[in-house]
Amino acid sequence: MHEDQEWVNQVLNGNKQAYAHLIHKYKDRIYALLLRMVRHPQDAQDLTQECFIKAYRYLHSYDSQRSLASWLYRIAVNLYVDAKPASQRKQNLLEVDEQMLMDDHSPETIYLKYEDLEELRYQIERLPETYRIVLTLRYLEDLTYQEMSEILDISIPTLQVRLHRAKQKLRERFQPAKEGGTLREMC
Repeated sequence: MHEDQEWVNQVLNGNKQAYAHLIHKYKDRIYALLLRMVRHPQDAQDLTQECFIKAYRYLHSYDSQRSLASWLYRIAVNLYVDAKPASQRKQNLLEVDEQMLMDDHSPETIYLKYEDLEELRYQIERLPETYRIVLTLRYLEDLTYQEMSEILDISIPTLQVRLHRAKQKLRERFQPAKEGGTLREMC
């Protein structure tokens, strides 16, 4: 974090090459987050670029007591929320992890894992946006509660409640499958 602050100070003092260093350091993480949310590479690239343009424009307002990564994530999430109407934001936030599928090489096991992931993606898509975002930040981006709190500008207790409710809603949606039938038929 101290290193980032040094780079930010250089940018604020007119060194534009220092900003190129920060872009290089964080562009892949920001792009990956946005790609999980918008599911279209070109849209994710556009939003990533917009994120860094906006960050540059408002770099003077960056609070050095907070993580630069969290600040950039917050800009990215806000751009995502502002970019599309709510009806268009319902996207798949989980991608199939090919490595996970390759752990067991039998075709039956691969198919079952893939089917479970597809069902999970389907159910996450149906959650309200606030729940989808916290699940993405926590489990796909592996952020801490503190980082998520800063990104979403909510208290940690509020974040914990949202995360708990998101997991609870997913559990409720998966419960009927245990009792027989498919989730899509029952939802």
